[in-house]
Amino acid sequence: MITKNYFTHAKIETFVRAGFFTRNGGVSKKENYSLNCSLNLKDTKANVNKNIDICLKNLKIKKKIKFISQIHSNKIVEINKKNIGNKYSGDGLITSNKKIALGVLTADCCPIFIFDKNKKYICALHSGWKGALKNIAAKGIEYFVKQKIMKKNIVVLIGPCLSFKNFEVSKDFKSKFISKNKKYSIFFKYKNKDKDLFNLRRLINYQFTELGIKNIYNINKDTFSNKRVFFSHRRESQKFRDTGRMLNIIAFND
Repeated sequence: MITKNYFTHAKIETFVRAGFFTRNGGVSKKENYSLNCSLNLKDTKANVNKNIDICLKNLKIKKKIKFISQIHSNKIVEINKKNIGNKYSGDGLITSNKKIALGVLTADCCPIFIFDKNKKYICALHSGWKGALKNIAAKGIEYFVKQKIMKKNIVVLIGPCLSFKNFEVSKDFKSKFISKNKKYSIFFKYKNKDKDLFNLRRLINYQFTELGIKNIYNINKDTFSNKRVFFSHRRESQKFRDTGRMLNIIAFND
């Protein structure tokens, strides 16, 4: 469902506060209109900080939010009191600290939240095709299993991303995935002699299912086709311009 300017899921609300934000409701201008939360664009730091505050207030979160410099990897960093001030590169954050919120930025890539029903850990992942190829989903679940959390208590929520019908890829792109795992061929559909279509969402769901995770929920929205709702790097790059980034936040609800 959509609440104000973010998407969430009723199945998770008793456990965590989490939202996949849209591009609306912020203060940024022009191509970053209006809820851009990335400093790596032609936007002001004041605008970005204001937009992040808007997101936190929407979720009624009064905690310090932690980001990671995203590099399209499968690296996940655990955050605690001692290292919260440190800067890290990677594509996932995990914490047991109830005073910390976690955030990842997206504009076609897939934002993923993982948590356990006993509220011991929360995790935020950023998975584009490179993250999916490197199976960042498995890395995330590995952290929970190491903490002796039973898989039946693990919950996954997968947010808006580039849809199957709009994810056009080359034959070489497809070959990378098939070389990794022959079963991945089912996530591609022939388009023409040069191009295929790639189902990122379905692959990520499959990766979690293969790990024995049953509590998987999706916000099945396409970032590319919903221009008024979402930023989309692919849509704007076709016009040779960049776009803003949406913020996705998870925090303990106590």
